[in-house]
Amino acid sequence: MNQRRSPFSLLTIFRPTTTMSKGSFLSGGVVKKILLNYTYVAIWISLSFSVIVYNKYILDKKLYNWPYPISLTMIHMAFCSTLAFFAVRVFSLVEPVSMSRDVYLSSVVPIGVLYAISLWLSNSAYIYLSVSFIQMLKALMPVAVYTIGISFKKDQYKNDTMANMLAISLGVGVAAYGEAKFDTWGVFLQLGAVAVEATRLVMIQILLTSKGIKLNPITTLYYVAPCCLVSLCVPWVFVEYPVLRDNSSFQPDFFIFGTNSLCAFALNLAVFLIVGKTSALTMNVAGVVKDWLLIAFSWSVIKDTVTPVNLFGYGLAFLGVGYYNYCKLQALKATEGQKKVQEADEEAGKLLEEREGGGDGLGKKIDSQE
Repeated sequence: MNQRRSPFSLLTIFRPTTTMSKGSFLSGGVVKKILLNYTYVAIWISLSFSVIVYNKYILDKKLYNWPYPISLTMIHMAFCSTLAFFAVRVFSLVEPVSMSRDVYLSSVVPIGVLYAISLWLSNSAYIYLSVSFIQMLKALMPVAVYTIGISFKKDQYKNDTMANMLAISLGVGVAAYGEAKFDTWGVFLQLGAVAVEATRLVMIQILLTSKGIKLNPITTLYYVAPCCLVSLCVPWVFVEYPVLRDNSSFQPDFFIFGTNSLCAFALNLAVFLIVGKTSALTMNVAGVVKDWLLIAFSWSVIKDTVTPVNLFGYGLAFLGVGYYNYCKLQALKATEGQKKVQEADEEAGKLLEEREGGGDGLGKKIDSQE
């Protein structure tokens, strides 16, 4: 026999029956997993949709007429901090993460400050812009993340990826050109929110992931939400507190703000659910579906003006974002494929070592046949 056996052939010889039984056993489990994934996506889309529309309702001067985005964000953070504290410290539902004071100050605090600014700016944009146009501007998020990732050397520059980013930017630019109720200040606020949020996502990779710190949604709120609350106190004292103090006739509706805060808290849990049970890429794809639903809702129910130029521009951006997600999916599959090949090689190598070390002569027999 003159042909050398590869580790893959040996692995197949040793475990053929197990592979077949697993395939037949997983057939029913795959269907269940697919249904669960769709359920996770539906929960996240529903909650994200609800929070966006609810915030718009509260902040819009023509609806509930409470245009105080810093105060609204502070209410959310106070509510989330309280629930997270009870979950971690009182009921011990989640174990706190072992974290030193230096790590907290150098890693969590900057991320919390960026998160506070991002929420402040994005909520402020709802006062000036329509829900549909804001979703179109949010299509620039991959562009911002990729650009900032290159700046911090977390991503590599590629001509085809940059061309894709330029196509997305062009589409959003066309959508902005066709916006019937264009507001420069509102656009500035939303673009600022996109830039800050993209910076926060990159900083999470640099400050937390690189140090091996992993936070679930409860521990994230436990550590980050109080930092956000404190950070927002500074602009609140100078920007909104004087107005709220003079507007003493306002009586807050505890049902409105309570349910709104509960939706915001549930959305944080849903983000972990969809990312943990599926992937961040799935959330990105689901986000595109959510944006189209919000645009349709904004046009049909809220009666926001959506022009053909809006839709054409966002369609271009949508194609660019779709292609970006497709490239990320292919890269993920390639990485997983390489990982499986490496694991198979390692497992086959261990099997060979066990056989040769067991003294059954299999290794010598193979050598004699080569």
